Amino acid sequence: MRIKVWGCRGSIPSPGGDTSKYGGNTTCIEVRLGDGSLVVIDAGSGIRNLGRELTRRREPRLIHLFLTHAHWDHLQGFPFFLPAYQQGFTLQVWGGPRSAATLRSYLRQQLTPPFFPVKFAELGAAIRFPARPATEITIGGTSIQSIPLTHPDGGYGFKFSEEGKTFVFLTDNELGYRHPGGLSPAAYARLCRGADLVLHDAQYTPQEYRLTRGWGHSTFNAVVELCREAAPKRLGLIHHDPQHTDAALDRHVGDCRRALGRGGVDCFGAVEGMEIPV
Repeated sequence: MRIKVWGCRGSIPSPGGDTSKYGGNTTCIEVRLGDGSLVVIDAGSGIRNLGRELTRRREPRLIHLFLTHAHWDHLQGFPFFLPAYQQGFTLQVWGGPRSAATLRSYLRQQLTPPFFPVKFAELGAAIRFPARPATEITIGGTSIQSIPLTHPDGGYGFKFSEEGKTFVFLTDNELGYRHPGGLSPAAYARLCRGADLVLHDAQYTPQEYRLTRGWGHSTFNAVVELCREAAPKRLGLIHHDPQHTDAALDRHVGDCRRALGRGGVDCFGAVEGMEIPV
C-alpha cells in the first residue's frame, strides 16, 4: 500500500502563511492498494486537488470512496471533485454497516439547491452504493474492516490488511469520552496493535480539552497512551486543529515523540502532500 495525504486539517479549512507546512485542507487520504486499486478516504476540501490530479491522468476509472461520517469537514469537498462530473469514471461509495443506507443522502444533500447550483442527478460519473451492510470488504487482495468511532453522531474508521501489512485510520475518535456506539481505549489499542501505520486524530492539548471534552476528538496525550499499549511501527497525528499553527504543531509533535521515548514508535505529524509507503 501507498498512502498520500491530500488533507489533514480538522473542523474547517485553515489556509494561511502560518499553516502552510502542515496544510489547511480538511481530511482526504489516498490509498493505493497492491493491485493498483484506488481507495479515497473522506471528501474533505483536500479531495479537490486529488480530483484534479485524477482527471489529468484519467486513471484509474474506478474510485472507491470511503466515508467515515457525515460531518461537514469530511464531505465539503465532494461538490468540487472533478471525476464525479465526468462520464467514464465510476465512484463506488463505502462506509460502515450502519451508514450503508444513508451514504446516498450524505452526498445528495451536498448538491441540493439552494446550497449548490449543480444537482446530484446531473453528475456524469456512475455512482454506486453498497447493496447491503458489511463490516468488512475485500478489494483486490486487501481486506478493509470498518471500526466504530467514538464520536458525536457516530462514524467509522478503517483497518487495511494486505500481504501481512496493516494500516489503521482513526480520524474523529475521542479516546477520552465514549460516545454511543464507540469502543473503549483498550479495544482501539487491540485493533492498532503492531500495525505498520496508524493515523489517529490528535486535535487538542490537555488544556484545550477542558473546554472541548465530548466534541469527538482526542488529545495528544491520549493518542500517546494508546500507542504505548498498541506499539504500532509508525504513528501519524492527524485532524490538526484549525487554530494550531505550524509552530504549535511542531511543538506538539515534538512533545509526543519525547513522551513515546525509545519505545520503537516512529511518531510524526501528517503533512499535506506527504506519501507514506506501507
